[in-house]
Amino acid sequence: MKIIQDAKLVGIVVLCLVGITACDEPGPAQTAGKKIDQSVSEAGKRISESADKVTEKIGEQKDKAGVEIDDTEITTKVKAAIFAAPGLRTLQISVETIKGVVTLSGSADTSANSELAKALAGAVAGVSRVKNQLVLMSKN
Repeated sequence: MKIIQDAKLVGIVVLCLVGITACDEPGPAQTAGKKIDQSVSEAGKRISESADKVTEKIGEQKDKAGVEIDDTEITTKVKAAIFAAPGLRTLQISVETIKGVVTLSGSADTSANSELAKALAGAVAGVSRVKNQLVLMSKN
């Protein structure tokens, strides 16, 4: 009886040792788990890179839209300033703004009014430069 109990005990110890040893060796489940972890990590990196690119593109579009809104606002303010100035022929002066550069075109009746229109445009916030392309009209 003692021999059977000892044999059972030895068998249990052997099974435990085999189990412990098997845990140290990579099996199919452990290998598959590592592959899944690597795939998830790579997918995460790609998603992060894509998100960064999208964020960058959105920022570029936002900046571009901001410039267009600012240019429109500048054009409106320049037109309002010219319209409010007594003596300027506002219907003959066109205003265009691109990236803060205001271009005045059309005609003015005097050199002084041409310079006044340029000065008014230059005084508007956001204007970096004024191109005065106004042509003096001869009086008939």
